[in-house]
Order: sequence, then structure tokens, then C-alpha cells
Amino acid sequence: MANMFLEKFRALVPKYLDDEWQAEDGLGTEELDELLGEHDFDIPLVLLEFYSAVGGCEDLMEAYYYFWDPDELEIEDGYLLFLEDEDEDYTWGFRQDQLDVPDPIVWRRNNARGTWQSEEGTFSEFVFDHFEWVFEDEDTEES
Repeated sequence: MANMFLEKFRALVPKYLDDEWQAEDGLGTEELDELLGEHDFDIPLVLLEFYSAVGGCEDLMEAYYYFWDPDELEIEDGYLLFLEDEDEDYTWGFRQDQLDVPDPIVWRRNNARGTWQSEEGTFSEFVFDHFEWVFEDEDTEES
């Protein structure tokens, strides 16, 4: 694994949860291989490193929206789905023809219409923006 994003994803734990990153916050290589082993597709490097860094951290994996566990990933409509909002109105994914890109562009599907729209940012950009939005919103509500 090239570890292009791993440390940046691990840094989400101390940044937003005020705790040091620990191994149980992520998924180990063997566990991740087992969870992904049922799929007949590979996932982008950035998603693999995201799961390695924070795949075991419920406070991040279920922060406002729900990142799917590695064994729940599926391809539908030509997209690899990885995230859904709490009301299941929207689902986020990568275009299937972009799964070999280390950090692909994220797309959002309106589930009622079945239409896809680009988020115009890569997964890493999307994730950092998502958590900033979620946790800044929480801080604003507490003030």
C-alpha cells in the first residue's frame, strides 16, 4: 500500500474526536482483505486507506451520513456506492470506470430521480470537507 492518504485520514480522529488515533479506529489488512474478498471489483486506493485509518471508528463512519462497511460496498448504475444519507435520499459513489484512479471524483445520486451529479472533487477532498461541515455544524449548535 502506498499510504498516500493514510496519515491524513488517521489525523481525523484527534482533530474531531479529541483523542489519539488507535489501531482499533481503523481496519487491519487481514480484516479488510476478508471484508473485501467477496467483491468481484477492486476499490480505489483512497477508499482502502480510509477504511484502514478510520473504518472501525463509528463516530466518524456514522457522522451525519453513513459510510458503508467494506463488505456492504456494491456496484449499481455503473457506480461503486460507498455513502448514504440518513433518510436514504442520496447515495454517493465513484464511476465504475474510475476505480483504478487512486483518488477518483465523487458522484451523488438523487435516489428518487436516479440521476447522478458530480461533486466536482475527489474522495479525499470530499471526506475532509464532509467532516469539517459535520463537526463545525455541531460546534455551532453547541455555542
